[in-house]
Amino acid sequence: MSRPVPNPGILDIAPYTPGKAPTPEPGRKVFKLSANETPFGPSPKAIAAYKAAADHLEDYPEGSSRVLREAIGRVYGLDPDRIICGAGSDEILNLLAHTYLAPGDEAISTTHGFLVYPIATMANGAKNVIAAETNFTADVDAILKVVTPRTKLVWLANPNNPTGTYLPFDEVKRLRASLPPHVLLVLDAAYADYVSRNDYEFGIELVATSDNTVVTHTFSKIHGLAALRIGWMFGPAHIIDACNRIRGPFNVSTPAMLAAVAAIEDSAHAQMSKTHTEQWRNWLTEEIGKLGLKVTPSVANFVLIHFPTDKGKTAEEADPYLTRRGLVLRALKNYKLPHALRMTVGTEEANRLVVEGLRDFLAGK
Repeated sequence: MSRPVPNPGILDIAPYTPGKAPTPEPGRKVFKLSANETPFGPSPKAIAAYKAAADHLEDYPEGSSRVLREAIGRVYGLDPDRIICGAGSDEILNLLAHTYLAPGDEAISTTHGFLVYPIATMANGAKNVIAAETNFTADVDAILKVVTPRTKLVWLANPNNPTGTYLPFDEVKRLRASLPPHVLLVLDAAYADYVSRNDYEFGIELVATSDNTVVTHTFSKIHGLAALRIGWMFGPAHIIDACNRIRGPFNVSTPAMLAAVAAIEDSAHAQMSKTHTEQWRNWLTEEIGKLGLKVTPSVANFVLIHFPTDKGKTAEEADPYLTRRGLVLRALKNYKLPHALRMTVGTEEANRLVVEGLRDFLAGK
């Protein structure tokens, strides 16, 4: 019996697998530390704006996300006409792939890059090319080494998920300057709000002065609007125009749009979250290191914890052990990190419980 057949390559794609649902011991309080969600939730002003939008759910959204683009423009000093909004930055990444990749093309991502990159690439018939990382960090020379005449796009998460590492802005500029002019450089800055390094830049300056670079961002992390699925991109006018031609006409809901406006304007709430994250990220790195476990230096709102391969001390064994105690971390086999777990920086209570749980696990308790 005949039936519809997917396009070539679709069934070769490994589907995105989110963090597991928690299954702790009965009576245990659960701390979900697997999805890089803020422990503080969104700004109260964003919640109020979301609730107010419920009075008009019968109305279609304004199709261009104008009020949100203007709010982003005010905060970052950008031209709203060079901004596009989407259902999370994931939708925008897929819009870029759909617009600029075709069968026979190649797109480059790094060894432990965000899993949406190969999905978006392969869904459009292009080849996903992996560039090696150095110390779990993107390597400009390794990226340039795998560029071919078929390369049309480079995905660069900066900071990177799930490693938490970043490239200094001088290296990002060197990458852009060394790539052929027809290659689109996509800077995914989902975790930029958590970075306080002097040598790091969001990427807006580079986008503003080039014709072949874009930067994407999300409201899912520090702004706490993950449930609403909303993100944005700043890019050259010709790229925004091309993506708008295939963007769904009402791809951002009104409640999401208005909540995002309120969130981005509440800088005090974001700064509170950033301060907490920096303090406890440093504490976790130090305390987990004291237990004999290596932690990759992170600038994001999570830490990457590496485990030994000795029986009784592995990441595969630590994961269910911590989950039974209500501490849900992220296993990373699908990110080619089978001996590591990723932990979101949580509340003080959650952070202290994880260190206590790891200490007990390693002691065989």
